[in-house]
Amino acid sequence: MTRLAKGGLVDRNRVLSFSFDGKPFTGHPGDTLASALLAAGVRLVGRSFKYHRPRGIVTAGSEEPNALVELRSGARREPNTRATTIELFDGLEATSQNRWPSLDFDLLSVNRLASPFLGAGFYYKTFMWPAAFWEKVYEPMIRRAAGLGRAADAPDPDHYEKATVFCDVLVIGSGAAGLAAALAAGRAGARVILADEDFRLGGRLLGERAVIDGAPALDFVVRAEAELSSLPNVRLMPRTTVFGAYDGGEYGAVERVCDHLPVPPPFQPRQRLWRIVAKRAILAAGAFDRPIVFPGNDRPGVMSALALATYANRYGVGAGKAAAVFANNDHAASAALDAAEAGVRLEALVDVRAALPAALTARAKALGVRVITQGEVIATSGKCLKSITVRTPRGTQTLPVEALGVSGGATPNLNLTCHLGGKPIWREDISAFVPGAVPPGMTVAGAAAGHLSLAECLRDGTERGNAAAEAAGFTIAPAPTPTAEDAPTGLTPFWQVKAKGAAFVDQQNDVTAKDVALAHREGFRAVELLKRYTTMGMATDQGKTSNMAGLALMAELTGQGIPATGTTVFRPPYTPIALGALAGHHRGVDFKPARPTPTHDWAQEQGAVFVETGLWMRAQYFPKPGESDWLETVNREVKATRESVGVIDVSTFGKIDLQGPDVGAFLDRVYINMFSTLAVGKARYGVMLREDGFVMDDGTTARLADDHYVMTTTTANAAKVFQHLEFCLQVLSPELDVQLTSISEQWAQISMSGPRSREVLAKVVDGADVSNAGLPFMGAVETTVMGGVPARLFRLSFSGELGYEIAVPARHGAALMRALMAAGAPFGITPYGTEALGVMRIEKGHVSGNELNGQTSARDLGLGKMASTKKDYIGRVMTARPAFSDPDRPAFVGFKPVDRTARLRAGAHFLKIGAAPTTANDEGYMTSVAYSPVLGHFIGLGLLKRGPERIGERVRAFDPVRGGDMEVEVCSPAFIDPEGEKQRV
Repeated sequence: MTRLAKGGLVDRNRVLSFSFDGKPFTGHPGDTLASALLAAGVRLVGRSFKYHRPRGIVTAGSEEPNALVELRSGARREPNTRATTIELFDGLEATSQNRWPSLDFDLLSVNRLASPFLGAGFYYKTFMWPAAFWEKVYEPMIRRAAGLGRAADAPDPDHYEKATVFCDVLVIGSGAAGLAAALAAGRAGARVILADEDFRLGGRLLGERAVIDGAPALDFVVRAEAELSSLPNVRLMPRTTVFGAYDGGEYGAVERVCDHLPVPPPFQPRQRLWRIVAKRAILAAGAFDRPIVFPGNDRPGVMSALALATYANRYGVGAGKAAAVFANNDHAASAALDAAEAGVRLEALVDVRAALPAALTARAKALGVRVITQGEVIATSGKCLKSITVRTPRGTQTLPVEALGVSGGATPNLNLTCHLGGKPIWREDISAFVPGAVPPGMTVAGAAAGHLSLAECLRDGTERGNAAAEAAGFTIAPAPTPTAEDAPTGLTPFWQVKAKGAAFVDQQNDVTAKDVALAHREGFRAVELLKRYTTMGMATDQGKTSNMAGLALMAELTGQGIPATGTTVFRPPYTPIALGALAGHHRGVDFKPARPTPTHDWAQEQGAVFVETGLWMRAQYFPKPGESDWLETVNREVKATRESVGVIDVSTFGKIDLQGPDVGAFLDRVYINMFSTLAVGKARYGVMLREDGFVMDDGTTARLADDHYVMTTTTANAAKVFQHLEFCLQVLSPELDVQLTSISEQWAQISMSGPRSREVLAKVVDGADVSNAGLPFMGAVETTVMGGVPARLFRLSFSGELGYEIAVPARHGAALMRALMAAGAPFGITPYGTEALGVMRIEKGHVSGNELNGQTSARDLGLGKMASTKKDYIGRVMTARPAFSDPDRPAFVGFKPVDRTARLRAGAHFLKIGAAPTTANDEGYMTSVAYSPVLGHFIGLGLLKRGPERIGERVRAFDPVRGGDMEVEVCSPAFIDPEGEKQRV
């Protein structure tokens, strides 16, 4: 047991029970799993990835590379969770990972014997030969060895949420600088969010014995938290990791709402994914204690000097019965003495420098701590640390210690500053990279900016908080800046001890100093190549503890120096994020949420059968009692529509509002046909190409005013078309004055077709002239319906019948449908679904999704004559390729079975009569089929080699998958009313 007799911020009056690898242990509220394990004397917590070497706890925060465990069990099992960030709770179950059969005795640790053959890049060199071994030996072996933990093998029973919040100032980190910044901005009246990944505010102040305003630093933390909590404009968000910085002042964050509980309470999420939109952000994320590379530095018991002090001061835990510290800087020496004051038996303070500042030397002497200057740790011993060997100019000596705190200096935690492409810059005085260019609206405060003394952090945090509030439009509130002693922060750069033995740079991935030297010899010297060749910095900590040491070693080998060597930059997320948090509600049946149409409830009342079409739930057909199957229902709906009148909800069509003086010119560029000449009050059918000349989508666009157009797209391509238009406008035509808005959900749209549709419409509109003269074919008008509801009427038809589309605000969609049904009752108005819609569009020969498959040109679809020769448009150049005008290219035609009782099937391939069914003889395929109740037999549309030239010819429709083989007659794709007379009456 290494729990100190007193001290720490844990509640010693309460006991929490937990287990690790099935063994029972106890801890206290305020502990992390790591501190509770250390208090119980557990130092071995895991195994490394490649060599399966014993691994212990290295840090006290989210930068931990080693102490990864599986948390919980069953459906809630969570792998690769950092023990240093797990808030202890009663009943916690934790299991070590990456070992077999047990943590103490891991058979795969035999890999250490093969370490001479498993150096950097060994997989590139080893798995090349013999070639036959890859599939049978190498790949199965690699797959079996890959991974560190086990994901749950049952659905996650917990709930995850997503939320958005807006603020004036986002403060990231709640250490000295973060608290000072939040206080300054909050007092000015700014809306402040203070987010910290820890479950307790205070940052490094919780693990130090510093003094602020003449009192213990913890008193300042308590006062600051109380004041911030009392301000209505401030929101405190502990247990919240800001993991990414994005465009427009947006930040991603994960709040671990109930991770500190065995099971979330009812109606509470386990985690919540936040989208934080901030006018200004202050990064006050502190700094990491970076390691020194020396032989035996990966032994359990070796940790950062800051962690040694944190476990003592915050958790009341000595990491071993006796400890030592190996460092090169004043802050680490101060942290070591803090640990000694807290009750840790500190055997020695080993420092590479010739002398320490007088104040630190005097403090060490008062505490009885031996100071060894010009010292280097050259070896460690024990499965878990038992002793260290120290070399000085005066000789070597062995110290019996169970814990060794190591510090090579402070590395500012600048990850978030790089997420939008910012590159760090080197500061020689602190031997570290500091933020360079930062995301717009962000400033960096405290240790994250390279200000390493407590006094500097408090001053800088206050100044940054005031500046952020002022930039957000608030007046600075006068208040004194918290004060602290300017403690020494001296440092002598030191990265590696030159001595025999394996010295590790990346402990999780088993990357050694020897691997870095090998990468240098083999030419992988650029930091990006070094990272990928050695896998350094690719572990779950993403190089937080390894990158600096690795690039320093490479800089020494190349002789370029660290600034010239450079560093890799960071990408989001800052720390790993559970997939459940990213998915939120979007899993199971909600993985792709279905959107009901405005008339969904009405359709349910009519007994509709629904089908998913893209993101929408649409009525497929409306069965009536006595109908034997869906085909009988669909036939009835088609006949009723063609003989009288039918209605369907087409709100799912993409609808895009375009406004501005240059819309006509813009549409000329994105459509193959001319739209700038379209008259107000008219609609026009248009075809849109991709840049490669293939058809992207079709639809109609109506001109409601000189500078106002409304475009419709197919349901499936609505988002794709809008994205394409944005690209065309912002990238290809930024000089045009055009505004685009998706209005797909804002307007309900009902299509009504059939010879009696005009009579029904006349009963619903508020006096608008819907006669053939007043609203001719392809006409468009804005009016009102149902006694004042704003509406847009379009005289359009894809069924070949007289037809209209009526658009009203979405909230009136159901009322419009009911009004149309009531008005059409005397005519036997019939609702129809997507199946009948598909039948009628095939009867009329209209192309749709099956033909607009991304592989067809306008010419293929019989729409080539629409292409204007008087203007340029997207895709025009590529349509001039010879293949597009090849006369043998499959083109759009219709098909009838020679045996009218035969059933056609989409996907059947066309062959000449008597030709063998081979790929060489393939002449096209059937794209769409339907049974036509008007014609009394199946009909089809398809693409056939020289199709329009072969009308009247017979070909073979061969379907080997379903055993189909029949003769079909090539015909015009317009089976019904080929001249289009019905829709113009």
